[in-house]
Amino acid sequence: MYLADKFTKKKLEILKCAAIQFRRHGYHGSSLTAIARASKMTKSNFYYYFKNKRQVLYFCHDYVMDCLLELLHKVEENYSSPVDELHALLISFVRLMIDELPLHAGTMLAGNSTALSASQYGKICAKRDEFEQGIRRIVKRGMDSGVFRAGDPKLITFAILGAVNWTPTWVDPSGPADSDEISRSFADFLVGGLVTQQNRRQNASRFTGAGSGTTLSKRANGKSRIRAKKSAVRGRAPGMPPQKSGRPSHLAV
Repeated sequence: MYLADKFTKKKLEILKCAAIQFRRHGYHGSSLTAIARASKMTKSNFYYYFKNKRQVLYFCHDYVMDCLLELLHKVEENYSSPVDELHALLISFVRLMIDELPLHAGTMLAGNSTALSASQYGKICAKRDEFEQGIRRIVKRGMDSGVFRAGDPKLITFAILGAVNWTPTWVDPSGPADSDEISRSFADFLVGGLVTQQNRRQNASRFTGAGSGTTLSKRANGKSRIRAKKSAVRGRAPGMPPQKSGRPSHLAV
């Protein structure tokens, strides 16, 4: 992961401002002048940190992927059970998606991987594939040991990534449910759905949202604590195929 030196911290500040611009106006609709202005610096100062807009987009993707790979490596080092590994990874994964929402939404909606050079795109794809293989490895180990229900590890991994990567399209930071609550609900449902009946009973206290009820408990008025965005957001999850239909997603909990 990137070292937290003064230069890198400033690049991350610029990156978050750029990601917001990408999210609002798209990659091609965002100018360096607008990004520099949002970062509260002159255009000439901006060039000290980034040579061009493409480099900003690459750094955005690269930073996000490095964060995810660091989470994967920490989980594999600290847990031995596939259930614990996947549950902990998903909690951290979803929490990161929400806590660093501008970055993730920026990469999704800036999306346009074609804007990257062939070399940059190849590097991002390599890290994306490494993260995907890590999740698939955990899922397969769980299936081989009989902890998870039998299935296609690749398909299950794609389902998990699809669910989590789409979070920025509907989550509302101003909603009453925080990232901890949302992330635990995701982990409970996604991992709880994989665990066999026997192992689910053994882990009943963990999977409070799987099978019955929900961790995001509904209040007396029956409304979920998560507040969906009023306006749909168009885009695609990092590493997912471009959305050709142009139809917005209306995911809401």
